[in-house]
Amino acid sequence: MLFSVLGSGSRGNSVYIESGKTGILIDAGFSGKEIETRLKSVGRELSNVSALCITHEHNDHIRGAGVISRRFKMPTYINGATFSAGEKRIGKLFDQKEFETGDILQIGDLQVRSFRISHDTADPVGYVVSDGKRSFGYCTDTGKVSHLIGRRLAECNGLILEFNHNLQMLKNGPYPLPLQQRVRSSRGHLSNEDAAVFLAGLIGDHLRMVVLAHLSETNNTPELARDAALRLVQQWGDTSLIIASQEKATALVEL
Repeated sequence: MLFSVLGSGSRGNSVYIESGKTGILIDAGFSGKEIETRLKSVGRELSNVSALCITHEHNDHIRGAGVISRRFKMPTYINGATFSAGEKRIGKLFDQKEFETGDILQIGDLQVRSFRISHDTADPVGYVVSDGKRSFGYCTDTGKVSHLIGRRLAECNGLILEFNHNLQMLKNGPYPLPLQQRVRSSRGHLSNEDAAVFLAGLIGDHLRMVVLAHLSETNNTPELARDAALRLVQQWGDTSLIIASQEKATALVEL
């Protein structure tokens, strides 16, 4: 299984995952042209992507969804509440594949299971993607981690996990109090500290790769996110750590 985080943050999110003859995107939060450019930077083309899976309707996750669905005749998997909430911005989809949260989807060589997360949107989801040999978890834009999230991610070999903000930077930063409260709420975003505590419970021999994602450009730094993860996760073993960037795609990594 191969993957690249094409970009992650408040200005756009998209992840490419590939196994066998199947490649999928999770979210399309950049313009179609930008997603195409970032895919090419890791040696892939949008024309080779089998499907797009959407997590929720915020613009930094759906900006290019309608365009690439129509232009590349790409099936798009999205739950009903998310599509209804984002329909005006998404527009018509080439092939809308509606699912119920919790469903297991078979997309070519990949099995994709959705699970409920906690965010201020209609019906937000994370995903676990498996090719039968390896599994990869995607969990960002959640204000808390539930027992369900823990169960779904417990056996993943790779993981993209939100490390959104440093609590002190958020408190002392430029955000007005209502926005701070929204970010810190149970339907907001995970802090470095909360994400690291959660990650500490997942680390084991099975987990080979962790990507820290959706870092706030205002209320976090890569160094603070990395320090929180390394400080609270005592037994990294052979697990590698990557920090996703807003500006460019990570290298195409084999899991």
